[in-house]
Amino acid sequence: MKRQRAERDGRTGEGRAALWLQMKGWRVLDRRRRTPLGEIDLVCKRGNVVAFVEVKWRKAAAELDFAIDEFRLSRVAAAVEAVAHEYASGGEDIRLDVILLAPGSFPRHIVNAWQP
Repeated sequence: MKRQRAERDGRTGEGRAALWLQMKGWRVLDRRRRTPLGEIDLVCKRGNVVAFVEVKWRKAAAELDFAIDEFRLSRVAAAVEAVAHEYASGGEDIRLDVILLAPGSFPRHIVNAWQP
């Protein structure tokens, strides 16, 4: 039951992040892209940039400070490396962003959160 709620909350967060990015001019290319190395929540493009986005939803804004760490980002980065060529084949810039969401607070968008 708890896992189902977490899954539902995660999907809600991803949907809200996708909508927020679309309002900022991004086009969502893919959602919940699974790879053998992990899952990428959103793949988005704007101009010459393809952003692979990790979304974290928490029940309280205070919990967002601990929602993402180097270990989690490294897993997403490995997944990005496995599939980046499928989304950025024309010389686009690639980056890994993070969007942190909680009820009653504005989205926090961390641009280029992972630097190998």
